[in-house]
Amino acid sequence: MSGSAEVSSGSGPVPAVRLVELGPKAIAALADGDREAASAAAGIELPAFFTSADCTWLWRLRLQQLTADPGRARWVARAAVDRRTGRVVGHAGFHGPPDATGMVEMGYAVDPLQRRKGYARAMVLELLRWAQDEQRLATVRATISPDNVASLATIAGLGFVLVGRQEDEVDGLELVFERPV
Repeated sequence: MSGSAEVSSGSGPVPAVRLVELGPKAIAALADGDREAASAAAGIELPAFFTSADCTWLWRLRLQQLTADPGRARWVARAAVDRRTGRVVGHAGFHGPPDATGMVEMGYAVDPLQRRKGYARAMVLELLRWAQDEQRLATVRATISPDNVASLATIAGLGFVLVGRQEDEVDGLELVFERPV
């Protein structure tokens, strides 16, 4: 992951973020709702959003994944930190390490207090930079609900192509987008 300068999108500057790995201790603390312990384990101050109901289900899932396969740690959960302010603005990562074809699916969420400032796009750009640095990656996937206008706009113009649709047991109908690394 590199670069700290702002990148211009078609609609204005995108703030730069760095992605800080949330290790197993931080994820376990988040799954327990202990933001203070999670912040200490991660070495950064995590916002209240990280222990909200919008996130705790994810930390429990990630903890199960890490228990089954500790090698997933570097892939599944990172805090997105604004390079200018040092503030954690959300989280991003992949659903796991690449599959046999070199595909990873990305995921990201912006703290509601930080939305509409370009952070989602900054996180996607940083995930794409990370993917470019990983030699075993060939494809990045994004699955988005057809009515999630904000996420559809986030990936617009970044080379993602609609390749299909799927029914997710939790999220319902999703559009499947992919782009080569």
